[in-house]
Amino acid sequence: MKIAVILSGCGMMDGSEIHESVCTLLNLDRQGIEYQCFAPDTQQAKVINHHTCQPEPSTRNILEEAARIARGNIKNLQEFRTIDFDAVIFPGGSGAVANLTYDGKVRPEIAQIITDCFESKMPIGAICIAPTIVARVLGHNGITVTIGNDSKVAAAVEQTGAHHQECSADDVVVDKQNLVVTTPAYMLAKSIKEVDTGIGKLVQAIAKLGR
Repeated sequence: MKIAVILSGCGMMDGSEIHESVCTLLNLDRQGIEYQCFAPDTQQAKVINHHTCQPEPSTRNILEEAARIARGNIKNLQEFRTIDFDAVIFPGGSGAVANLTYDGKVRPEIAQIITDCFESKMPIGAICIAPTIVARVLGHNGITVTIGNDSKVAAAVEQTGAHHQECSADDVVVDKQNLVVTTPAYMLAKSIKEVDTGIGKLVQAIAKLGR
């Protein structure tokens, strides 16, 4: 198998959540699955100082920041081709929403990837808050996802037409019919161990669905 991992920067407040991203890559490697990271080559929606938790009046490039996590092994999202992969995974983090959506709508290139994967019967994995992005694109198909047990976010998910299923941080929700796999990660997790367990199950489920 070969799986695409779509990153949205580097850092939980304004990019991809680092623990979730690294656990995704680690678990793919543990399963012997080849992966390729991608990110949009554009500016972040915001920049947050992760020490003070305050906004900074500066700009950062999503692709350049995500390259920190991928150790430079990353490609511009424009190079992504559905036919080259067997599945796609979206780690979470605030940047997954801030940088992959715009004015409340999923960016066209991201929506196209999700739609193409769905229509190609390719498994889609989404972690933490990222399932809300998948739901915005595929909710009308009645997909089932989880973001944990946050009632407000769950209600927003269901407004898209998707179904929300409560789930613990160390577990996973598998929509076998629609080939969508989700896990709450830091929407609920108290430790990186819980995050790793949930993401490990997500990777295993995607590998099983994709074979």
